Amino acid sequence: MNWLRSDECSIVEFSSLVEQVSTLADYPLADRIEQGAVVYESAAITAAPRREALAEVAHALSEGPGIAVFTGAVAPDVVDAASAVFQTIIEDERRRATSGGDHFAPAGANDRIWNALQKLAAKDPEVFADYYANEIVDLASAAWLGPGYQVTSQVNVVNPGGQAQQPHRDYHLGFMENEVAEQFPAHVHRLSPVLTLQGAIAHCDMPLETGPTMYLPHSHKYEAGYVAWRRDDFKAYFAEHHVQVELSKGDAVFFNPALFHGAGTNQTNDVRRMANLLQVGSALGRTLEYVDRREMVRHVYPTLLERRATGADRAALDRVIAATAEGYAFPCDLDVDQPIDGLTPPSDADLVAMALDEQWTLDALLARLR
Repeated sequence: MNWLRSDECSIVEFSSLVEQVSTLADYPLADRIEQGAVVYESAAITAAPRREALAEVAHALSEGPGIAVFTGAVAPDVVDAASAVFQTIIEDERRRATSGGDHFAPAGANDRIWNALQKLAAKDPEVFADYYANEIVDLASAAWLGPGYQVTSQVNVVNPGGQAQQPHRDYHLGFMENEVAEQFPAHVHRLSPVLTLQGAIAHCDMPLETGPTMYLPHSHKYEAGYVAWRRDDFKAYFAEHHVQVELSKGDAVFFNPALFHGAGTNQTNDVRRMANLLQVGSALGRTLEYVDRREMVRHVYPTLLERRATGADRAALDRVIAATAEGYAFPCDLDVDQPIDGLTPPSDADLVAMALDEQWTLDALLARLR
C-alpha cells in the first residue's frame, strides 16, 4: 500500500497488534516488565557490555512494546539542581509573558519551557554539565539513533487539576493534520519514527494520582497510526486499554515516537508534576548543503510578485516557492513561533504563499519572516 488513509484504518487490525504480551525472557538485561513496559535498573544496564545494552534497548523500542523505563537514571541532587533553575526560568517567563502555546494541551494549562536545553546551559552551565553527562540519556539515544544525535528539551509542568491529553503520536508526522500526513507515502510513515527518540526525566515522584504519561504498548507497530490517532474509535480503544507507569524522581522513560501516548490527569491538589521532555533527533536528518533560504526569498520574491501580476500559473509559482523557501516549520524558536493555532506554526513557504496571495511588499514579507 503506497498511501495510508484515515478512513481505511482498522481498529481490529490495530487491536491485534497492541494486545501482544512482552515477556522478561526477551530482555535479559531488564529488571522486570511493568504495565507492558520494559524496566531497567540504570546501574545494571550501564554496567552491561555496550553493544549488548544498545541492541536490547533498540529491540524494546522497535520489535518490543516501544517503551523502556530506567529507574534511578539521574541522581536526585542533580535533578533538584536542574529543577531549581527551571523554576527560575518559569517565573521569569511568566513575568515577561513569553510562555503560552503548546502542541497537545490548551495554552496556559501548564507551565512550559521551550528550548529548555539552551536555557539551562545559559543559566547554569555547571548544572547543565552535571545533568547531560548522564549515561542513560546517551545509551537510549545511541541505541535508537546511533552516533551524532542531537538533543532538544522542553520542560513541562502539569499543575494540580491539569487534564489529560488526547492520545497522539509525536514528531515528525504526528505533528501534522491528517490531510497533510496522508500526502506522505507509506514508506515515509515507516521512516518517521526512527528519526526521533522521545524521552522524559521525572523531576518529582509521579504516583498514578499525579497523572504520569499514558501509553499503549505495541501501538507503534500499526503502520497507519499517524492518520489513525484522531479517530474516535482509536481514542476510545486507548482510553480503555492504556497503561501508566509510576515514576520516582530521577527515573527516565524513553519510547518510540509512534507509540500512542498522552499526559495523564493530575488529580492532586498540591503536586506540580514536572518532567523534562526530550526530543532527540537523528544526525541524518540534515540536508547536504547549508542553504540561506531567506536570502533566496529576498532575491526571488519580487519575480514571483511580477509573474503573479501577469497571470502566471499559480501551481508553477508554488513549485518555485517549494524550491526557494523553507517548507518545514521546524526547527524554530517556539518562544516566538508558538503552536497556538495548530500543532505547528506556519513555515517560511506558508508565509511566502500568503504574501503572494495578499501582495505584500518584499519588505513586509522579510519583516514577517524575521
